Amino acid sequence: GVPVLGPSLGSRPCGPRGRVPAGTCRQVTAEQLRARGNALFQAGDHGAALAAYTEALSVSDAAPERAVLHRNRAACYLKLEDYTKAEADATKAIEANGRDVKALFRRSQALQQLGRLDQAVSDLQRCVSLEPRNKVFQEALRALGSSMHEKMKTMSCTDSKVEQMFQILLDLDEKDADKKQKAAQNLIVLAREEAGAEKIFQSNGVRLLMQLLDTAKADLMLAALRTLVGLCSGHRSRTMAILAELGAPRLSAVLGVEHEQVSLAACNLLHVMFDSLKEGLQKDFRGKEDAVVLDSSRDLKLLIKHLLELLVLEGASAHGRDNALNLLIKVVPRKSPKETNNSMSLWVIDQGLKKILEVGSTVCGSLGSLPVTENSRMSTSVLLSKLYEDLKCDAERENFHHLCEDYVRSWFDGHELLGKLRAIQTVSCLLQGPSDAGNRVLELEGIMDSVLSLCASVCEAHQLVAVEALIHAADKAKRASFITANGVSLLKEIYKHSERDSIRIRALVGLCKLGSAGGTDFSMKQFAEGSTMKLAKQCRKWLCNEVIDAGTRRWAVEGLAYLTFDADVKEEFVEDKAAMQAMFHLAKSEDRSVLYAVASTLVNCTNSYDHEEPDPQMLELAKYAKQHIPEQHPKDKPEFVKRRVRKLLMAGVVSALACMVKSENPALTNSCRELISRVFLALVEEAEDRGGVVAQGGGKALIPLSLEGTEVGQTKAAQALAKITITSNPEMAFPGERIYEVVRPLVSLLHLQRTGLENFEGLMALTNLAGISERLRQKILKERAVPMIEGYMFEEHELIRLAATECMCNMAMSKEVQELFLAEGSDRLKLIVLYSGEEDEKLRRAASGTLAMLTALHPPICKRIPQVTVHWLEILQALLLSPSAELQHRGAVVVMNMMAAAREVAEQLIASEMLEILSVLAKDKDKP
Repeated sequence: GVPVLGPSLGSRPCGPRGRVPAGTCRQVTAEQLRARGNALFQAGDHGAALAAYTEALSVSDAAPERAVLHRNRAACYLKLEDYTKAEADATKAIEANGRDVKALFRRSQALQQLGRLDQAVSDLQRCVSLEPRNKVFQEALRALGSSMHEKMKTMSCTDSKVEQMFQILLDLDEKDADKKQKAAQNLIVLAREEAGAEKIFQSNGVRLLMQLLDTAKADLMLAALRTLVGLCSGHRSRTMAILAELGAPRLSAVLGVEHEQVSLAACNLLHVMFDSLKEGLQKDFRGKEDAVVLDSSRDLKLLIKHLLELLVLEGASAHGRDNALNLLIKVVPRKSPKETNNSMSLWVIDQGLKKILEVGSTVCGSLGSLPVTENSRMSTSVLLSKLYEDLKCDAERENFHHLCEDYVRSWFDGHELLGKLRAIQTVSCLLQGPSDAGNRVLELEGIMDSVLSLCASVCEAHQLVAVEALIHAADKAKRASFITANGVSLLKEIYKHSERDSIRIRALVGLCKLGSAGGTDFSMKQFAEGSTMKLAKQCRKWLCNEVIDAGTRRWAVEGLAYLTFDADVKEEFVEDKAAMQAMFHLAKSEDRSVLYAVASTLVNCTNSYDHEEPDPQMLELAKYAKQHIPEQHPKDKPEFVKRRVRKLLMAGVVSALACMVKSENPALTNSCRELISRVFLALVEEAEDRGGVVAQGGGKALIPLSLEGTEVGQTKAAQALAKITITSNPEMAFPGERIYEVVRPLVSLLHLQRTGLENFEGLMALTNLAGISERLRQKILKERAVPMIEGYMFEEHELIRLAATECMCNMAMSKEVQELFLAEGSDRLKLIVLYSGEEDEKLRRAASGTLAMLTALHPPICKRIPQVTVHWLEILQALLLSPSAELQHRGAVVVMNMMAAAREVAEQLIASEMLEILSVLAKDKDKP
């Protein structure tokens, strides 16, 4: 049975152990479900244990039994770190029995984590009064008392500090700049601590921060905005109060200021506010107070409404407009398709789609145009794309199309030339974003004809708009055939005869897009032999010409992104170091719209796109049916790819990629992240290159790539991290706290939908991490990796089975894992003992190492070994008689631990031939 008291009282469910009996039964009883929950909890599967207890509650009517189930669920919630639910369940158990010390103790633990220390102390005091001799309760009460004392001391000390800092900052006669800067910095640091943030808030701090914002001095505004970030982080009620006092118009106005850093700080504050308000919408209903006071959806809409208005406000700065677009991208669409509510996107489309299109249709330099940056149109395209992807049904998409068509028509009809340019610019913006909507407006009467006629315009600005629209249209399959028929000759004319590089370069990209329609298929070339090489040479020449502005040189990279499908172009490009470095320099520049083109070019050069080997039988059938068969270029063979990767590494590709990942820009879309992850995986393919990749910041850049983006992108980045972790010292590759961030991506490689190679590399990398420290092992346990590692110990593939056993060997240094080997009804220990007698020497070494570790660290396991299999003695003897000294050593350690653990086990060992074997080995001077 489970002991009533003990060190793990707060986390162990109570009630009889055991499993549901085998065989069929008409209905599972609450008692059986509770027993199943207990077994699962003991095995470390807290989520499944919770489900079993919940099911038991649904079939149980007896009040005492329901109280025990609530108490057990509280233990599960504590393990799963859902402290609100842990408190709720423990409270239900206490309502049934006010003297239930386990429930009281669990509730005190939950309250402590929720920051309600006074209530936690009250529960612990009750525990001590019920069981005065319990050391666990006494120690917990002492620890909690000292932490409360510290908190009170901090609070009283903070009071005077806050007043002092505001006095210095708001004193107009204070001329000491250093003193002011220090006060501002102290205020920001104080706001990051919960006690400090609450103190500032209670000391009329919001009104004083508002005064700092109204000074219009950049340094004071920055201090105020960064302090407000601390006050709002993760605190919904405080955020709502601050928003009510400051007002959305004021925050929106600060976002639109000319000072770039102030605008960015306001953007950061608004993002934190959105997160805090959204948390309120998503959290489970907590109680009546929350429901009445804290409905945050109105505040969210108010903030978004002001952001949409800022987009078309003439007085707003260009980067303020960009920041507003970036915020809308982050906060409006659903984070994942699992969320069912897309009402925010529908509301934004309804209220603000035309305002968003106003930014997308802006023609720079034209009369009355809004101030925009080189990134504004790309950000608009990304936002439109995200909104369109968030729609769930045809009716919603149809409404989006109608709004776009109405907007384009409103400019196209009756606005003379400027109107036509705005309409064409909108088409370009839509084609770069939601291309379905772009194709629909492209088919409106007169649009395509206007594009083609304006391509021949004598005005450079007008010609630019039209040629760009033509290029974006060439990208989309629906229009490609029409443009191939009508546009190629026109683009060739422009390319040959235009006197302006800015126009010629764009015409060239249009030709590149049309010329690369065959992709990597060597036999499907659109242009005459050698034309692709000439186009690529011209692209490289423009790319290296620093006299041309960066916005125009970006188009040269766009051209290469298409032309590098051809292996001859790839080979020439990696030989041209100046061109590679010019491209990397652009990737690090302010113009982030080049990111996708750079990433595409690198994916092509490293051949890191997906390519399946065709089935030989299907090839024969295709030949017989005279079907087209794709052919690989001879220069795309592995030895060529390997050489290209080396050239890219020498040219500094890693620092460029690391810089691209740091970008907080909408141009770093999920698909762009995926391309960068693919390139990184290709760069770390060879073990000898990995150290260089880490040294240039590749390891650091891979962590965010492995945690967000497309599933494929995250997996590729995680696999690259695994390769680095396997062959490098993880503490050097990921210094400080970074090493703990690597655990989750590596655990993701163990999921069943991953490939065998990904599973294997994930296990190998986790083995390395598990051998470093207990804190890392705890992190691996927290990510629920142990059940998956166990699963792979049964894998048919011998290398995966071996890697899982080695990983378990290192994980066995953790107390929680050792306990799992003693869990009722578990075959874990039996499997390890049997693997110690397998023929595969590496597997035997890993399993017997685990056994040696377990018997040394957790002596009760020694008593269990004779009970798990009748072959235990012959397996241990075989280890001692093995020709391998390593196996003999492991066997000797296991036997020594078992001899020391219990008399009955020692007697069984001595009664066998073990004594004779040990006597012989003891005399072997060659094996000290």
